[in-house]
Amino acid sequence: MKIISWNVNGLRAIAQKGFMDYVFQEAPDVLCLQEVKAFPEQVPKEIHSLKGYTAYWNPAQRPGYSGVATFVKNPPKKVELGIGIERFDSEGRVLMTEWNDFMLFNIYFPNGQKDATRLQYKMDFYESLLLHCNKLRKQGKKMIVCGDYNTAHFEIDLARPKENEDTSGFLPIERAWMDRWVENGFVDTFRHFNTEPHHYSWWSYRANARENNIGWRIDYHFVTDDLIPRLKKALIQPEIFGSDHCPVVLEIE
Repeated sequence: MKIISWNVNGLRAIAQKGFMDYVFQEAPDVLCLQEVKAFPEQVPKEIHSLKGYTAYWNPAQRPGYSGVATFVKNPPKKVELGIGIERFDSEGRVLMTEWNDFMLFNIYFPNGQKDATRLQYKMDFYESLLLHCNKLRKQGKKMIVCGDYNTAHFEIDLARPKENEDTSGFLPIERAWMDRWVENGFVDTFRHFNTEPHHYSWWSYRANARENNIGWRIDYHFVTDDLIPRLKKALIQPEIFGSDHCPVVLEIE
């Protein structure tokens, strides 16, 4: 099963940048998109009714903001929007599809760079998600949690760690939550296969950052540790353009 996660930074915009060619070439079983920035009816028809796929949407209440969408070849047995907390769910950040033996969360985690209020919102979201997932684990659920986490975990996960120690996305409190996420049994699938530096999934549009590979790895597929034996491949596709993020791929048995 191939699961692709991609923060498209506007689905209507990326539709003009080879998006459909990419999807049909990769032919994922599940495609999880973040920051779609559109209601379903605003998306071009050829994407809204993507051939061979069924789409599930969780747009934000605010127009042109946030939102996630999951495209699947085979319908899941269950779909849920949000985590049951209105202050988060109104921003269209979480879409869960459940399959026979695991749950797949497509999540656009908050960005904390705007101000202290948004940083606290981000940390509250992190904590609420961890509580939500731990309840599901106690029920025996296996999980894949993919999306734009908006935090680089370790120094190896961004090009300039020292210069960004005081920047949201690499703050000690954000990284400490990532530590707790791992301590609670979630595994970074890319690092399970690849421990090399210089692999990033997001680049600023400024100062030729992408051309110079001055990036951050903030897009992940984490899985619960009981899924480790089924992992086949995890990779990043920096050669795919159209957004300031690139797709990240997980293949699982």
